[in-house]
Amino acid sequence: MEGLSVADANLVMYLHPSKSRNVSQSILRELGSLLFKFNETFDGVLLAYDVNILDKQAKILSGVHPYFGLRLKANLLLFSPKPDMLLEGKVVKLSQESIHVIVLGFSSAIITAENIRGEFKYRTKDKEELFASKSHKRHVIKVGTMIRFLVKSFDEEILHIIGSLISAHTGSIRWLDRHLEEDSEFDRSSMKSRDREWLGDKTVDEGATPMSYDNHIKMSKKRRITE
Repeated sequence: MEGLSVADANLVMYLHPSKSRNVSQSILRELGSLLFKFNETFDGVLLAYDVNILDKQAKILSGVHPYFGLRLKANLLLFSPKPDMLLEGKVVKLSQESIHVIVLGFSSAIITAENIRGEFKYRTKDKEELFASKSHKRHVIKVGTMIRFLVKSFDEEILHIIGSLISAHTGSIRWLDRHLEEDSEFDRSSMKSRDREWLGDKTVDEGATPMSYDNHIKMSKKRRITE
């Protein structure tokens, strides 16, 4: 899935002297408060982190509040969806007007009817609402389906995504992956068939030369006998 990235960051964290007794715990608490929130500095939503404290001795800052600063080396996992990126999520609600999706368990997405390609037709089966493909009867989207969709926009404040199923390479992940495997197998089979045909043609061509040569020798012998 696109939109996920790992970044190395050099950070400086300022702590109050009252937290000096347990610096490591205070740092983890401060970083934990940034989780699952969009951060402009990181240009993404912080999902996880691994941090190392570089300073063995903290420096007291001058000013009214005597905070001390610590240099940190952090490894960050960020979620930063951009337009036209492919995301994956689970369908949690579906109606004729829209498909509602949860991405990575925390970010919500909606795909409205105008952003669903005409191939999909809304219908109900055994009182279950779903979108079924008119071209491929096994390509179905319903509650619980994992889908792949394109990002149209991302609201950084509420972590809400507007998605699209217009592109042909979007839809049910299970169907898309299986269809891709079938296409790959078909391509491999076609290639093998072409190779066999090429080898067969080559064998015939190579075999034609000795036969022609033998015929030429026989004809030459007949000509000498006649003479």
